[in-house]
Amino acid sequence: MPLSLDDIAFLQTERAQKQLVSLANADLSAAKLLPLLSQLRRMLTAPEAAAILTTLQLRKTATAKFPVQGRRMLFTDAGLQQASGLLVRQYRARQFESSRLLDLCCGIGADSLAFAAANREVHGLDIDPVHIAIARHNGFALQLPTQFTVCDIRAGIPGGYDAIFFDPARRDDRGRRIQHVEAYQPPLSLARKWRAREVGIKLSPGLNLRQVAAYGGALEFISVQGRLSEALLWLHRDSAQPFATLLRATEALHLQDDGEAGLAVTHPRTWLLEPDPAVLRAGLVQTLGRRLDASMLDESIAFLTLDQPVSTPWARCWKIREWLPFQLKRLRRHLLARGIGRVTVKKRGFAMRPDELIARLRLGGEGDACVLVMTRCRGKPIAILCEEPKLGQASRISL
Repeated sequence: MPLSLDDIAFLQTERAQKQLVSLANADLSAAKLLPLLSQLRRMLTAPEAAAILTTLQLRKTATAKFPVQGRRMLFTDAGLQQASGLLVRQYRARQFESSRLLDLCCGIGADSLAFAAANREVHGLDIDPVHIAIARHNGFALQLPTQFTVCDIRAGIPGGYDAIFFDPARRDDRGRRIQHVEAYQPPLSLARKWRAREVGIKLSPGLNLRQVAAYGGALEFISVQGRLSEALLWLHRDSAQPFATLLRATEALHLQDDGEAGLAVTHPRTWLLEPDPAVLRAGLVQTLGRRLDASMLDESIAFLTLDQPVSTPWARCWKIREWLPFQLKRLRRHLLARGIGRVTVKKRGFAMRPDELIARLRLGGEGDACVLVMTRCRGKPIAILCEEPKLGQASRISL
């Protein structure tokens, strides 16, 4: 249920706060929701009970992004979806050098709070009065100095700020992803009017790079725990090529284009590497390959192969048992002859779906397991039988 301004006013009352605290660990499974709602409606009005239940559900969902602070915060579903994870918020706050910052399309205030925690003076603006009311609550609940104002930034923004962070909506009213940056709400082109010294813009990580080529600046792709999180466009920074950032608990690693060209294409060697998705999106597969003394299987396929095992945060690594040209019946006979009854299929540049391939292999489930990588080598389909590396098996390379 979407929250209203009246709902937020109620949720800030002592009566509501007591309910939220007492039910913080309540079972919110589907079977328990109706009894819980009935319990609440014996003490509260229907809208009040619905607001409590909605907040409990959103706080539970928010645990991944707000592991410590979430139990004191308010959310909307859309605002929570748009909020970045904790590591990204903290990292991004450190990237701005200016002390006074505008957070445009601030939503529920997640980034504003991260900026304030990093000792920035932050002013959050959003067109949605409900989001602003929630952002104000969150700033007060976390005791962080923040200012929030309802504002349609298409009509203009306050002056006197050295830095701007812009987080336009990337989904439409039906929750569908918006595919073009000029269809964002508001559109990316609005940023051309701003004169701040620092401008950082959050974009969809799957954006078409051609859509932002005319803006210049530096494009950064951020990965957290092997998952591509988001893209950031830094308008007043110089970088001819996109770069990749990998966030870990205590550090941020960066991979940039090395300015060189070309990487050898070979048959599979002893080890197979799958680069981190931020490396893929930034177009840095060959840069990573040169650093690791690896080669490619195919110029258009983002797998690397090399002779020695490595432990690098920039890629997953598998030991290659063997490989063979792909032909379905031959592959099935090959697996059965080696006592393999279960496979985990990974694919890149291979048309068949993993579940379809597994069904057609008809292995039966008995025997050993392996990782089956379906890809191409020099334009021809191949199957690579891999095993997971054992702990301590890989040597370490620092990038």
